Amino acid sequence: MNLIEAVVLGILQGLGEFLPISSSAHLLIAPWLFGWSEGTPQEKLIFDVALHLGTTVAVIGYFRHDLWRLARALFRPANPHPEDRRLAWMILLACIPGALAGALFEDVIEQSIRTRIALIAVLLMAMGIVLYLADRFGRRERHIESLGVFEGFLIGCAQALALVPGVSRSGATITAGLLLGLTREASARFSFLLSAPITLGATLWTFRHLIHSPPTADSLQVLAAGILTSGIVGYLSIAFLLRYLRTHSVNLFLWYRLALGLLVLAVWWWRG
Repeated sequence: MNLIEAVVLGILQGLGEFLPISSSAHLLIAPWLFGWSEGTPQEKLIFDVALHLGTTVAVIGYFRHDLWRLARALFRPANPHPEDRRLAWMILLACIPGALAGALFEDVIEQSIRTRIALIAVLLMAMGIVLYLADRFGRRERHIESLGVFEGFLIGCAQALALVPGVSRSGATITAGLLLGLTREASARFSFLLSAPITLGATLWTFRHLIHSPPTADSLQVLAAGILTSGIVGYLSIAFLLRYLRTHSVNLFLWYRLALGLLVLAVWWWRG
């Protein structure tokens, strides 16, 4: 992989991880569409870890004050803000379904779905429609503080669906939040807060594969480009989406997912 490819994939990761358009789908479609070599499985794994490290730093950096406040509320015996403690426990509980699903089914999904580009295109379009319907018919009047523990857990269950390329972690959790009556901005904010521990945990968990096969010196420049690009674009994507959803619907992401899905299906059919 050269620097240009690393930067492009870093941009796609930074956009897709936080905008409801599926980063995993984009990281699979781009090499397939442009004929890029993804390297050996070990090289692909190392670069995937680098991209997720960048977006993990982005979400932790953006919400550093909120996360620090929640962490202090969780561990301080005399907590003056019980609502923060409840939210912190809710986020940790909501991470359990995604963590279990990743540990149990990641390899199965890797082998059965990630090579089926047409199926990924269909899932992109289908989940875009589901997101639109949740936005269209959700009450959009509640805030994060009104969420019950079980409702937070349900959003965490939706997050587990993000293992499937084309679903989108942020898309699934925002959809669940909208169906539970959250405002668009509240759905996105809870989605991002929920993503911080799960993406950090997933990145650290994947590092176990790199202990015996660390990246080579020649690949460090490419890895650095991927980390830096995904981190910067991810940070900007968070800021954009929170501001955008205050006054706009999710229609933009619906039309984008439909257009990309149809494009991929057309190319797939043309290539035979």
